[in-house]
Amino acid sequence: MIALLVDWAVCFVVYAAFFFGNPWAATIIFAAEQVVLIAFTGAGFGHLLLGLRVVKVNGTFAGWWRPIIRTGFLILTIPALIWDSDQRGLHDVFAGTVLVRR
Repeated sequence: MIALLVDWAVCFVVYAAFFFGNPWAATIIFAAEQVVLIAFTGAGFGHLLLGLRVVKVNGTFAGWWRPIIRTGFLILTIPALIWDSDQRGLHDVFAGTVLVRR
């Protein structure tokens, strides 16, 4: 949750500085940040700060389409608030990813 709050805070700063007043800008900034950073580095700003990364279930690089699926469900909020028996949010279950310590 802390990593998610850090990511939203970073996105809000960009939103407030450049796009204030546009109702969809913050969500688009968040989605772009998540997809691009997870695809390239395996982690968003919050994940990097807390020493976490997103990988496929088998521990390998998440690739491009998994961060897109994961972020799409994360934006819906409800999948992120529901966990499976392994304590993975449904956004990770649907994307086939897992959050691990670096």
